[in-house]
Amino acid sequence: MKKFRIWVFLASVACFLVLAQASKASPQAKEKTHVMSAEVVSVDINAKTITFKDEKGETKTATVLDKALGSLKTLKGGENVNLTCLDTEKGEHKGISAIKVVKKKAVEKKK
Repeated sequence: MKKFRIWVFLASVACFLVLAQASKASPQAKEKTHVMSAEVVSVDINAKTITFKDEKGETKTATVLDKALGSLKTLKGGENVNLTCLDTEKGEHKGISAIKVVKKKAVEKKK
């Protein structure tokens, strides 16, 4: 009976380890991010989107993911931001996962 309990215990540990390893291989592990500088054109809180001008001057609209919705509420047109974009393993754009306002540096006056 003691050997049976040991085998049951070992089988339980093995199952736990297999399940723990499977949870690590979640779809999010295959997602990639990149950061880009942009200027806010407008925001639509109801649609959860941001329209911005990228570094090339092109205007684009992107979905804002749940993690970044709090930042969306405080943005105004004309603000410079760094947008963290979430992409799939294939490089397909999923949305904006973080928004950080970039303060403009004060320009020194020439003497």
